[in-house]
Amino acid sequence: MAEPVETKSILFHWPPAAAFGRTVPKTKFYEHGTVRTALREKFVDDIQRITWAYKLAEDTIRLRGTTAVPEIQVFTVETKGADVSDDVLTAIDKSVHFPVIFEVASGDRVRTVAAQKSLGGKTPTVGTYFTTGWRPAEAPRRPLPMALDLPTLYEAILSVLLPVTTRVGETVSEASDRLDRARKLQREIAALEKKVRTEPQLNRKIELRRQIKERTAVLTELTDPVPSNKD
Repeated sequence: MAEPVETKSILFHWPPAAAFGRTVPKTKFYEHGTVRTALREKFVDDIQRITWAYKLAEDTIRLRGTTAVPEIQVFTVETKGADVSDDVLTAIDKSVHFPVIFEVASGDRVRTVAAQKSLGGKTPTVGTYFTTGWRPAEAPRRPLPMALDLPTLYEAILSVLLPVTTRVGETVSEASDRLDRARKLQREIAALEKKVRTEPQLNRKIELRRQIKERTAVLTELTDPVPSNKD
């Protein structure tokens, strides 16, 4: 069975020409949309500082933007503790009407995290977050992927963050949907396996194992970087 590919610990070398370096008060993110009290407390408890670190745009890195990806912002989120939760990142993300790549910094380690973002509508739609592993803050960084425009660059960055290998011709959105289906199947298989262990009737055990086998076959297909040819 093909297992999901573990994302490597990657830090990107952001172009010096795109450096912005502006600290953004945490309260700024409360002014956009509704941020519940519990989430505001997470901002206070979990985050030390938020920095708008880089602005990837036509006037900084000479790559053309579009309505879908007019610019790409890089935010550094410095934590007070070990990490920051995705719901805090989502609150930040939804208040910024550009695609955002986060670098979460905890002490002397950093991870890169982002979700595919659609700017249509008053509030942006943010998908599932994908993250690299932690890296030492001073570790070597890799160059940005080659791209002809900002949408292509955004797609390439997200592709690196995906915990599965994208298939030939597959978009990040399609790969993300495939990963979501795989995760749902993994939960279903785990639940069925638990039932098998506690089911006293043999015929019922056989039926549960049949269901596990069927779902496992579908999961194998979803997680294989090269889909089988059924034609």
